[in-house]
Amino acid sequence: MILEIKNLSKTYSNGVQALKALNLSIPTGMFGLLGPNGAGKSTLMRTLAALQDADEGEVYLDGIDVLNEKHKVREILGYLPQDFGLDPKISAEEMLDFYAVVKGISNSKQRKDMCQNLLVQTNLWEHRKKKLGSYSGGMKQRFGIAQALLGSPKLLIVDEPTAGLDPSERVRFHNLLSEIGENIIVILSTHIVDDVSELCTNMAIIDKGQVFYNGEPMNALDHLRGKIWRKIIEKKDLRNAQELYKVLTSKLFIGKTEIRVFSEEDPQNGFEQTEANLEDVYFYFIRSGRI
Repeated sequence: MILEIKNLSKTYSNGVQALKALNLSIPTGMFGLLGPNGAGKSTLMRTLAALQDADEGEVYLDGIDVLNEKHKVREILGYLPQDFGLDPKISAEEMLDFYAVVKGISNSKQRKDMCQNLLVQTNLWEHRKKKLGSYSGGMKQRFGIAQALLGSPKLLIVDEPTAGLDPSERVRFHNLLSEIGENIIVILSTHIVDDVSELCTNMAIIDKGQVFYNGEPMNALDHLRGKIWRKIIEKKDLRNAQELYKVLTSKLFIGKTEIRVFSEEDPQNGFEQTEANLEDVYFYFIRSGRI
């Protein structure tokens, strides 16, 4: 199964062009959508989730015209937005049953079995009778995935799912997404590079409504192999370094500043070659453009 996006464009009434003839081909599995705030990720997610219209373009999923057959899209879609409302006074069991009714699952036995299976799958069965207001951030996100999986969707969209989670909850959530992504299309929209590097076999980097890279993370890393250099400098020398080199990132390191630069050749002056990582890939494409 493939989600095909062709020449998708969207301009808001305030003149902001959020998507500019965007093209993507997304296969079954975990697909990472990386980009800074304002890149167009949320606009793309809302469009794919049939929550807003595009100005131009085409989107097809398993024979469905996503832009013009929204009722069919909603039947096979699971969506976990960045912010979703939960009634803090209702238990997870009751809330999930309510969502199942809204989803159109009218058979009570089928609904009960489905809700039970999803609560088990998301490791919430022991907490099913607790009020949602008592849930931790990670538990709420796992409940969000449970409601998104109602009806066995073919396409699951999750928007910034690990923002604010502690490390243990993040690992739990990653394991859950990885399991889900074996059989359906899962689009993970995020600005957290580690989420994509740990989960996704395919990815795209977008900014200003355009695709700057689309493919396997390893292929992107190959493009930078042997071209990333690091150096520890004084913080006061950072501006000068940015003028002299193509600095991708700068981070504090034992009281000083570590810079990572892209260079086809050895920049000399105390730089040492280092292995490229996905964060290097991200900033290279955001700051330098397409391959």
